[in-house]
Amino acid sequence: MNSLYEQKALTSLESLGLSVAKERLDTTCQQAAAGQWTYSHFLGYLLEGEIVERRRRTVELNLQFARFPVPKRLSDFDFAAQPALDRRLIDELATGRFLYEGRNLVFLGPPGVGKTHLAIGLGVMTCEMGHRVYFTTATDLARKLTTAMEQNRLHRQLCALTQPKLLVIDEIGYLRLDATQASLLFQVICHRYDKNQAIVLTSNKPFTEWGEVFCGDAVMASAALDRLLHRCTVINIRGESYRLKERKAAGIPPQSEYSAALLAEHAAKTKVE
Repeated sequence: MNSLYEQKALTSLESLGLSVAKERLDTTCQQAAAGQWTYSHFLGYLLEGEIVERRRRTVELNLQFARFPVPKRLSDFDFAAQPALDRRLIDELATGRFLYEGRNLVFLGPPGVGKTHLAIGLGVMTCEMGHRVYFTTATDLARKLTTAMEQNRLHRQLCALTQPKLLVIDEIGYLRLDATQASLLFQVICHRYDKNQAIVLTSNKPFTEWGEVFCGDAVMASAALDRLLHRCTVINIRGESYRLKERKAAGIPPQSEYSAALLAEHAAKTKVE
């Protein structure tokens, strides 16, 4: 390759921010000359590595932004342990179509049945599709919004929560929200609904008990559910807890029995003393 034109090409690629193409230029030119490639073949091959690297960086940044507590994939989910779960439905969700339809997903069930795993798995999948995702628990989200309100930046925070393609809110109902926190969570749901942006929720509470989630405000709970369920897929997981199965397999009694045994032992010691 002529050194003058080679230098011009390197400078141009650097100016365009095509660092991978710049690194591959010399090797690609040699391969093209040896293989008598067409110009389009040469250009396509040169830019392919650039595109792959940019996709990799995008996914990496998306995963960092999402703040998943633990990276989990749908392919790692133990469907055999939850036979009542419709795998075909999960496979359909894995196409990502629900994202473009602005369709919400709600995973309901007792603790330990895999709700969070599935929610994170769909979030990771969304990141790998090139979209932004934000993961949070309901209580952390409520605290964050309360702080934003106290600092007079609530509107900005609510707008920021509408930007990701997918918002994952985990553990709704595990801890009761106060009136202010319930109102703020309701506002998030409304903002996402108005923007037709998908939400994935996990909860251990059936919808009939969501009045408790919203600090006993049945009207607010009804309004929130009205928006959530307008475009929504609800998935009930009724299987046994993974953690409970592991405890049984290890010969450890269920947590309630274990706690009762400890209390009884403590009472006996206190009585002797």
